[in-house]
Order: sequence, then C-alpha cells, then structure tokens
Amino acid sequence: MLLTLDLNDVRPLHEQVAGALRRAIGEGSYQPGDRLPPAREIAGALGINPNTVLRALRGLRDEGLLEFRRGRGVSVTGRADGRALLVQRARELLDEARRYGYGRDDLFRILEELP
Repeated sequence: MLLTLDLNDVRPLHEQVAGALRRAIGEGSYQPGDRLPPAREIAGALGINPNTVLRALRGLRDEGLLEFRRGRGVSVTGRADGRALLVQRARELLDEARRYGYGRDDLFRILEELP
C-alpha cells in the first residue's frame, strides 16, 4: 500500500488517510473482498498514531466502503462511487486553491473558463 500524506495540508490527518484510501478503492487498487493491512502497519508506514488511522477506517466503514470483522481485520466491501471520489477531489482542489489565496467563487470562475 502506497499512501502519502501532505504535512502542509490543513485537513486533519484522519481525513487525509480516509481520502487516500477512498481514492485507492475507487481507482481499483483494492477490490471488494480485499483485506487492508492492519491499522498499526498503516500508521507505522505513514509515521502517525494508529488511532488516527482507526478514525479514518471507521469513517470509511460508516460510508459502507469497509467492513470490520473480529479476527479477520478490515476488508473492502464496495467501490467508492464516482460522486464520492469527485467530492473528495473537489475538496482537495478547494483546499489547494485556498493555499494560493483563491476562494470558492474564484475556483468556480476558473472551472467555467475551461473548455
């Protein structure tokens, strides 16, 4: 699993982890039925607290993307729908725009200018 976090990102770490996992599921890196590595392993690879990873995993479970099974770990139950992926990417784009001093309305104008 190759997940990365942006330490300059203003979003909480658990949201970044959830977004990275959501993208990996939506893009097919993880298929329904696949097991994820343990939260401690993910946390160790990212250099963050395991509770942060667990918070992200619980959020994805609540979205219906993951299933927790005692003794079997966490597995993928479904694919992220297109809208969920677009919402995630739109949030990331808006966060990036804000870092450069642009607001939501500025971003709308930029999008409207695209062919």
